[in-house]
Amino acid sequence: MQATHNATTVATLGNGLRVVHVPRDGAVAWCGLAIGAGSRDDPAGRHGLAHFVEHTIFKGTTHRRSWHILNRMERVGGELNAYTTKEETMLYTIFPDTHLARAAELLGDLVQHSVFPHDELTRELDVVLEEAAGYRDTPADAAYDDLEDIVFAGSPLGHNVLGVEQDLRALTRDDCLQYVENLYTPHNMVFFYLGPASPGRVARLAERHLGGLRRDTRRPPRQAPTVLPPEHRQVELNCHQTHTVMGARIPGMHDPGRYALALLNNLLGGPGMNSLLNVQLRERRGYVYTVESNAVLLTDCGLLEIYLGCDAADLRSSLRVVDHITRDLAASPLTERRLEAAKRQYCGQLLVAADSAEFTAFNAAKGVLYHGTPPDMGRTVETVMAVTAEQLRQAAELITSDHCSMLTLR
Repeated sequence: MQATHNATTVATLGNGLRVVHVPRDGAVAWCGLAIGAGSRDDPAGRHGLAHFVEHTIFKGTTHRRSWHILNRMERVGGELNAYTTKEETMLYTIFPDTHLARAAELLGDLVQHSVFPHDELTRELDVVLEEAAGYRDTPADAAYDDLEDIVFAGSPLGHNVLGVEQDLRALTRDDCLQYVENLYTPHNMVFFYLGPASPGRVARLAERHLGGLRRDTRRPPRQAPTVLPPEHRQVELNCHQTHTVMGARIPGMHDPGRYALALLNNLLGGPGMNSLLNVQLRERRGYVYTVESNAVLLTDCGLLEIYLGCDAADLRSSLRVVDHITRDLAASPLTERRLEAAKRQYCGQLLVAADSAEFTAFNAAKGVLYHGTPPDMGRTVETVMAVTAEQLRQAAELITSDHCSMLTLR
């Protein structure tokens, strides 16, 4: 079965695995597997398992040792990589397109035949523990993770993707094998390709190397975390500057209001130097070194976060400015002129981002994984341009300071 969507082809293999083909001219291609398994799927007492599996799945299969896996794509000039989030794991490779068959075979081997050798797990544990400890050395990153632990406390979302040392040291080969058996399944994965090869060739290679995967386990439905009262915390780390993240719960990626929230986030603290927070806090007042906002849209909930990096003496004044900006946005709709300018800027940024091969490949895979269809940039632009001033104002009501939890590392 095949369906096309703006030149992107989606085919479904007999075992239920979806195959996304994105045509793109050039000598370099991308392919990989988007897997609907992340840190929120870690079993209790095994926090960090999703990320540990992402590391150790490269450490040996029934066909290859770790060294052979690492060199399989490198020897032809390619790269093999992976990452883990709260809801997904991405295994992917970038390579000269003449080696597509090699890439597809390797990915199929990894998800079907990884054996997680004990000696390799022991060695990799030290690497993962160092990574888990090292993120504390970057307070700006740690603040985000720690705030999310506060906002989602008591739920599977309320722990760091990297896990905690006690749980990581308890992980076994059987834990890894069971995790893959339960979650690296055809219905919970999308095989994606971006490059010049034909859709038919990509589908045939996917069928050859992944069509025999017959795991039928279905991931249990995820439960949206309870909305907790806002909480403010301050942690003394003896930093040379303060790192503050505030965040409010927002709806998730399937909510119709997500376009207004995305537009609001971009207007507030997106990548543009003319974002409201950057202009008011950095350009006009010089209060902050860095300011940004980020809308995290998960399958069943979301979080809009604002980060400030500033001197301790300027924190209180900075927070007053943020409060004024968000309350002003929530109190009255933008003028038509300001709204149209915000829309044009955001849509332009989306089009520029879509020129990136990485963004396009990952976006197509995640679109099918989470929505059943690849994103339609034209439709997205139309929907953003249809957002009303009142919808934007209502979105701003969700993120005023009385709805925000806040964490300061100083």
